[in-house]
Amino acid sequence: QVQVVESGGGLVQFGESLTLSCAVSGTSLSGYTMAWYRQAPGKQRELVAEISSGGNTNYAVSVKGRFTIFRDGAKQTVYLQLKSLKPEDTAVYYCNRPLFAWTWGPGTRVTVSS
Repeated sequence: QVQVVESGGGLVQFGESLTLSCAVSGTSLSGYTMAWYRQAPGKQRELVAEISSGGNTNYAVSVKGRFTIFRDGAKQTVYLQLKSLKPEDTAVYYCNRPLFAWTWGPGTRVTVSS
């Protein structure tokens, strides 16, 4: 059974940085496009960034230039580096594959104070 576990969230101030990790077990990540999503209070989950198996990336307009997605196949881990954080980035962040999603992990909460 595939298990996804996100970590690295926390409480930070405006303009600070964080790096989130997404560890996947139970399957090999190679060949899969992976993505980070976020869900802010009272809002629907939205796609933040995705990375193909070949390393091509796409970002939501709201985070482009501030967030970076990357992956380490050997560690079965996908990362999301968050820079220049804003209060509107406050959300629970999740990772999964965009197509035929696995069971969602617990997410990791990011709170940005102004």
